Amino acid sequence: MSKAFIAAVLQDSLDRTGVAATKAADDLVGVIVKQEGGFTLPSFGKFTIHKTKARKALLNTETDKQSLKAITAGKRAV
Repeated sequence: MSKAFIAAVLQDSLDRTGVAATKAADDLVGVIVKQEGGFTLPSFGKFTIHKTKARKALLNTETDKQSLKAITAGKRAV
């Protein structure tokens, strides 16, 4: 589920503009990311936030491995 998908659902269900729905989706995702240990929506599931490790990747145009930085990833547990 992406932020764009959440914004589209909010836009359709609330009859708001795309800008307002995107702002609401940004705020919602921002609150979820800031929560320690995750965030639970009753009757939907629990979102957990965790760090991923940096990894090596082989780019199509180069034969050397490139280091990619670690990201913060979200995960939904059912």
